[in-house]
Amino acid sequence: MSAWPGKFVIGLTGNIATGKSVVRKMLEHLGAYGIDADALGHRAIAKDAPGYKAVVDTFGKWILAPDGQIDRAKLARVVFLDPEALAQLEAIVHPLVRQAVDILIRRAHQKVIVIEAIKLLEGPLRQSCDTIWVTYAQKDIQIGRLTQKRGMGSAVAHQRVNAQSAQLDKVIAANTVIHNEGSFENTWEQVTKAWRELFPAYEAAAPMPIEAPKGELVVEKARPRHAAEIASIIYRLSDGRLKPTSEDIMAAFGEKAFLFLKLDNKPVGIMGWQVENLVERTDEVYIDPGQSLSKAMAVLLSEVESTSRDLQCEAALLFLPLELSKQEDVWRSLGYEPRTIESLGVRAWQEAAQETMGDGESLFFKQLRKDRVLRPV
Repeated sequence: MSAWPGKFVIGLTGNIATGKSVVRKMLEHLGAYGIDADALGHRAIAKDAPGYKAVVDTFGKWILAPDGQIDRAKLARVVFLDPEALAQLEAIVHPLVRQAVDILIRRAHQKVIVIEAIKLLEGPLRQSCDTIWVTYAQKDIQIGRLTQKRGMGSAVAHQRVNAQSAQLDKVIAANTVIHNEGSFENTWEQVTKAWRELFPAYEAAAPMPIEAPKGELVVEKARPRHAAEIASIIYRLSDGRLKPTSEDIMAAFGEKAFLFLKLDNKPVGIMGWQVENLVERTDEVYIDPGQSLSKAMAVLLSEVESTSRDLQCEAALLFLPLELSKQEDVWRSLGYEPRTIESLGVRAWQEAAQETMGDGESLFFKQLRKDRVLRPV
């Protein structure tokens, strides 16, 4: 039984590049509240967070970047080669992460929680989980993902994979094993099957159809089964500039969610967005030119912000192409202001923007809540 009454906690772990985050996102699509404990660990040592001073005092100021933040690449080179140094770092970070996890779970309205943590089995969080899920992929697939998707050199990728505990040990400890070596569809089938076995009566994934008055814009959550429809809408609303396949959209569901904007039950818009590390990011906006942009975005962003607040997000980031960013008055009327990445101030917000912002795009920002989970103490 989990440490949080009324909550069912799925502990999700697996070695590097085995697809933990993809499986967590799938569980979120099914109705779970997702927590990335490893991302919280990064937050815990940011300059404006409680673990910063202890890490600098332990490892020295040489690990600092020019902006005063801890350079995680420098720190990683030390701890990955020295078990004692790694233990020192974990002694600082892990208690802070557990504290943050506890706060997030107690605040969450969702009954099912999924905690993703690469070292879940080695720490006390394991005893707080009701079930353990493990993602698995063969070593050559892990290496391929690290070199192709994360840009690591082959030697570094092999070092990272070899430095971790044997995958078999995690598989033996698991209640559920997800083999993430093939297509998104195959992984999705495994996840949904395991979900239904745990929660046969859970209805969060099948909301009732929305009945709206004629002429009123409504928002509907898209599901992976809508992949072909989403691809077709993006193709139409981008005037053929973009030609995603249903497979592309299925793969995108491993990172984000999509919303339909409908008028009289016909799609007139689509939006792609994601929540990661308590930051909401909207990076795909397609609106039928016959619709008022301000009205369409007011409806879409209202849904996104409501859901994001429910997911305890601190900030909303909106990434817009040139033709949309020019309509600054629309975005300001909705509470968004143009910002540079540097002006965001908070390290986690800056990193989210750096990861998402595309060439030629403009960034708009809105703060969703003042209190932060990992604030200085």
